Amino acid sequence: MTQETIDMILKFRDDRDWKQFHNPKDLAISISLESAELLEVFQWSGSDVTGENKKDKIKEELADVIIYCVHMADACNLDIDQIVQDKIKKNNEKYPVEKAKGKSKKYSEL
Repeated sequence: MTQETIDMILKFRDDRDWKQFHNPKDLAISISLESAELLEVFQWSGSDVTGENKKDKIKEELADVIIYCVHMADACNLDIDQIVQDKIKKNNEKYPVEKAKGKSKKYSEL
């Protein structure tokens, strides 16, 4: 995500004076709620596991999740790029290619 996009998200919030409502607890709840709305897109979808005909709704709900994640990172004074890079590094250690490639097992089962 570019800094320009992050700035746009934060400006939208700040222009409306909503930062005062954005504490980590409430943001975590909001992330969970928006994630549930993303899940709802697939509810009762049977064998449609890709949501190919629901892309517009998927984009909308995924954007809401991402926006709240940016708010959470801002509220916790976290650098998004750094925390993602740190997590990828940790995942690389837990899921080495030679053990995990093509497998869906948890790291403790590899």
